[in-house]
Amino acid sequence: MNHKIINYLYILILVSMGACTSEKINYVEDSSFAEICKNLHTNKAFPLSDTSDDWFQVYESYEGVYSIVEPYQFQMSISHLIIGTDKALLFDTGMGILPIKPIVERITNLPITVLNSHTHFDHVGGNAEFSEILAIDSLYTKSNMQGFKHEEVAGDVALEAFCGEAPIGLNTDTYHTRSWSANEYVSDGQKIDLGGRILEVMHVPGHTPDAVALLDAKNGLLFTGDTFYDDNLWLFSPETNLDDYSNTIDRLVEVENKIQYLFGAHTTARVDAGRLALVKTSLQKLRSGSTKPVKEIGERQIYQIDGINFVTSKAALEGKQIDITKGASGL
Repeated sequence: MNHKIINYLYILILVSMGACTSEKINYVEDSSFAEICKNLHTNKAFPLSDTSDDWFQVYESYEGVYSIVEPYQFQMSISHLIIGTDKALLFDTGMGILPIKPIVERITNLPITVLNSHTHFDHVGGNAEFSEILAIDSLYTKSNMQGFKHEEVAGDVALEAFCGEAPIGLNTDTYHTRSWSANEYVSDGQKIDLGGRILEVMHVPGHTPDAVALLDAKNGLLFTGDTFYDDNLWLFSPETNLDDYSNTIDRLVEVENKIQYLFGAHTTARVDAGRLALVKTSLQKLRSGSTKPVKEIGERQIYQIDGINFVTSKAALEGKQIDITKGASGL
């Protein structure tokens, strides 16, 4: 199947699955996601670690960086374990569909600190498994610490959300994310010393108010969460702010010439630097009104601009940040 067609089907699935679960969800044909599952090989360039299991695929995407992928659910969430000589940092904890901590403990016996790229449910699902958690000090973050109820995330464990069947050990009737709390709050510019590896926290609001990126300047690595990943960029949640997102992209482009690789939070573990500059120019065209959506599904508007795909909304494009009190369901 043509990659562009796969990508477009994937957008349709994501939009459908991201709909409010209290409404009837108009799913695409069951075969569409199955076809995507068979054709997406986005991480085969990296060595597959023997710490992988039937749910998590672990790739050593760079020396001392293990990308933990959940490839069999449509979010295709990726959590990155960044290892120093003294401790390790887990950037996101995935969906919480199955426990992630046993995988992390197979990879390293160092102490683990968690920091989330943002607090949408598909990035904090495993937070409750860990005792050392850093977070941005915001009301939005603290609200999301309460966890996401089943009715908020039920669409993500519907049959159509999986490549094949739901994993053994998951109760799809009760799936939710557990509450968690932070031990310490971090802010923009703060350095995290893992021993032989220093990570700089960058507060990068836009996708959410509490979004962060991590810069490993010594190795030329930038971990971008949902601010950038190698797939359709979702910018329609009630808490999304396109002014903030545009400023964030401008800021990240300024450091991109010092970066080798970008590590996003969905689909592909690592891509070469240079993509943020493309996002910047495509975003400018999106916001100028000079392009039209290729598809509208409910309130979602899908744009394809110079190789960058956006899923956004009329409200977001008009600068309306509707609700920043709690994270929405979805990317």
